[in-house]
Amino acid sequence: MPDVVDLTKALIAAPSITPARGTVFDVLEGALIPLGFAVERFVAGEAPDGPVENLLAVRTAGPGPHFAFAGHLDVVPPGEGWASGAFEPEVRGDLLYGRGAVDMKGAIAAFVAALAPLPAAGTVSLIVTGDEEGPATYGTLAIMDRMAARGLTPDLCLVGEPTSAHRLGDTIKIGRRGSTVIDIEVPGRQGHVAYPHLADNPIPRLVRALAEIDAIVLDEGTDWFQPSNIEVIDLEVGNPATNVIPGRAKARISIRFNDQHRGHDLIARVQDIVHTHAPAGIVRGRVYGEAFLTQPGELSTLVADAIRVETGVEAELSTSGGTSDARFLSRICPVVEFGLLNATMHKLDEAVALDDLHTLTRIYAGVLGRVFR
Repeated sequence: MPDVVDLTKALIAAPSITPARGTVFDVLEGALIPLGFAVERFVAGEAPDGPVENLLAVRTAGPGPHFAFAGHLDVVPPGEGWASGAFEPEVRGDLLYGRGAVDMKGAIAAFVAALAPLPAAGTVSLIVTGDEEGPATYGTLAIMDRMAARGLTPDLCLVGEPTSAHRLGDTIKIGRRGSTVIDIEVPGRQGHVAYPHLADNPIPRLVRALAEIDAIVLDEGTDWFQPSNIEVIDLEVGNPATNVIPGRAKARISIRFNDQHRGHDLIARVQDIVHTHAPAGIVRGRVYGEAFLTQPGELSTLVADAIRVETGVEAELSTSGGTSDARFLSRICPVVEFGLLNATMHKLDEAVALDDLHTLTRIYAGVLGRVFR
């Protein structure tokens, strides 16, 4: 059976900056085939958001529940200044260093290592994409399409994102806020600042629209979600001159919203405001994910019980943080997220405690044992 530390090292040693393809999938496939999984790898999509490699591994041992584990092998760029090579896994003291150690190659290795012994009945599947850190257009969604075509619908799904905040097991994510990014462009008419009547300055109209948007209070939060928030994240005029009224002005806003809202409704609301101040304004929005909530119940209890047995920790149920591919998987079955400490994800010298890798493996094994008992 695969050793969790050795498999984590092997995955880290396969560079996989998003979108990931090739060698890193070879490593995972090589660990799954001896466990009896049917492994399918396929490439989906075209530029600019593709191509993306994905992996779907399925093992069926007879009638019973279908439990899915989901994750991603792609990582963010490492940046400069690592104490050792970002893709050269190195153990120093009690820590294993390398890009992806916690987000989230360590969790994938732990789940694979937890598959010993395999359940005597039921179905286990692994949904692993090479594009979660990027646009995520042809990643988990493409795997879900492939599963739907084959009639593979999980009963429960665990996503191995690094959810733990202070110690392993302290946080289980049962939902996530939605995310939309909206680009606004207000056209004007360029001209000389000394002759404003011959020009049309777009900046005041854009500023008035942004002021109204910024003043919106979307909600006060819910039992499980923090308040939704709107943030202006970019302003652009691109006017290098000191005596020219610009011909256009642009802005970008980001909205993180809870389950009281839908992304396209928020885009429409912003568009109405912009058109009130600038009828010719152009608004383009993209919904990166809708908010979702898996009500506390069977799945969160399974995971919390397994955590408690191995660590003695009472896990908090949370919806905080950014988005993950659970936003897609929640469409087909109950889904929660649980994984390693998130303190070093996306940072220089990302690292995982060796003890945490072994403990996470036992927790995942405990979850499987409870699902298939």
